Amino acid sequence: MTIRHLNVFLTVFQTENVTKAAELLYMTQPAVSRCISELETHYGIRLFERIGRRLSVTEAGREFYHHALHIVDSFNRMESGMKGWDECGILRVGASITLGTFLLPKVMRQFHVLHPDIRLKATVANGRTLQDALLDNRLDFAVIEGGRMNERLQKEPLGADRLVPVLPPNDPRKGTVCPLKELASSSLLLREHGSAGRSFLDHLFSLHELPVEPVMESVSTQAILQAVHAGLGISFLPERLTIGSIRSGLVATCTVEGESLKRDHYLVYHKNKFHSRASRELMDLLRHMFETQITENEMK
Repeated sequence: MTIRHLNVFLTVFQTENVTKAAELLYMTQPAVSRCISELETHYGIRLFERIGRRLSVTEAGREFYHHALHIVDSFNRMESGMKGWDECGILRVGASITLGTFLLPKVMRQFHVLHPDIRLKATVANGRTLQDALLDNRLDFAVIEGGRMNERLQKEPLGADRLVPVLPPNDPRKGTVCPLKELASSSLLLREHGSAGRSFLDHLFSLHELPVEPVMESVSTQAILQAVHAGLGISFLPERLTIGSIRSGLVATCTVEGESLKRDHYLVYHKNKFHSRASRELMDLLRHMFETQITENEMK
């Protein structure tokens, strides 16, 4: 079994087609098929099944994919030159919306001062998208707001924040203590499925046997804030992203009776991922920056 075998397998897995894989690898189709057959013989497993004219990956193939992906990635990094990689490579970091808004830009700016020749490639997206990217090795690590994590991912507690109810500025419940059931009966303007905030709310409402039937869903926190301001309904959004709008009077808030709406944040990476020295340094910087932000907020 060689790196060449693993590269062939990854290409067939990703294209789901032996002919396309052969074209991309500049190999003949029989040579690609032979590599897959040699892998299957070596490990005593079936990686793919052909159902009709369609190539279908097996459960063993999916398991093999996650190992092969990181072995090939580590080999490619070594080939690029490990000495130079920590000083002039690329780090791919992801962040969910809240953390990508208030934390990631500051961390990137500070890291760039320390390592001007290392290029940071950042992705800000919802939690589901980030987890998929980590599983496919399209990110080195990510900071994600709560939510369930895939079993192949390692999560490290980073800290916590909370959601707050967001009401129109003239809502009579402004500044009061309000039952969750009453708020749930309002027109709900929520983040999209797959976002950490939406997953948190879906779980909370489910625990109280309350329906979640939003009249509006959006990937944009600002769009939701403007819709609340216009009186179209209420929302539940991260306190860090709404505190300025609340203080300015654009929207209002209240306290949810018996619920803190606190959620945890995590530093997340694949369990098989190799982290370079620069990657570990960036993670340390994120940990320190998050702790500093929490302390500053508590002092305000």
